[in-house]
Amino acid sequence: MHINSLRVFCYIDNFEKTLINKLSKTTSVIYRNYNEKLNIYEIIKIRNACNKRNIKFYLSNDIKLAIKLGLDGAYIPSFNKKMNLNSYNFKKKFELLGSAHNIKEIRLKELQNVDYIFLSPLFPSQKNKRGLGIYRFHNLMKKTKKKIVCLGGLTNKNLKKIKLLKCIGMASISLFHK
Repeated sequence: MHINSLRVFCYIDNFEKTLINKLSKTTSVIYRNYNEKLNIYEIIKIRNACNKRNIKFYLSNDIKLAIKLGLDGAYIPSFNKKMNLNSYNFKKKFELLGSAHNIKEIRLKELQNVDYIFLSPLFPSQKNKRGLGIYRFHNLMKKTKKKIVCLGGLTNKNLKKIKLLKCIGMASISLFHK
């Protein structure tokens, strides 16, 4: 498996046209900003910039708004424990992404019927000093049949270690902002 064949997700918390223009067309963008109230105009700007570049765009923690704005999907963070996510009418290619940190949260994301589970943190980072590590990450991956995306502590130095895992993608917050 090559790093280039992985599905790549980039987290952003505000509209940065230069960052979006730097991303490859195989990279998807997830907008998540838990510090401020959602700004619909900013989300529309991001959506339009992503559409111009043919990049998939996902909104965090607001499925209803993601459907209304015609986005490619929604990202459900690990702290969202709501079970009524399947009550929405999704368009055909709408994808639900969800994050988990342990087996209990993996089972919850399966019940929420997400398409991809972002399992984190794989490696230690500035924010989280304790990562799962390759072996614990791999053992958690084997507990589900959902597609797994690795998240957390990814740097240029440890990207090669992702080959050891059979996850379908990787996601990062800080890797793309450098």
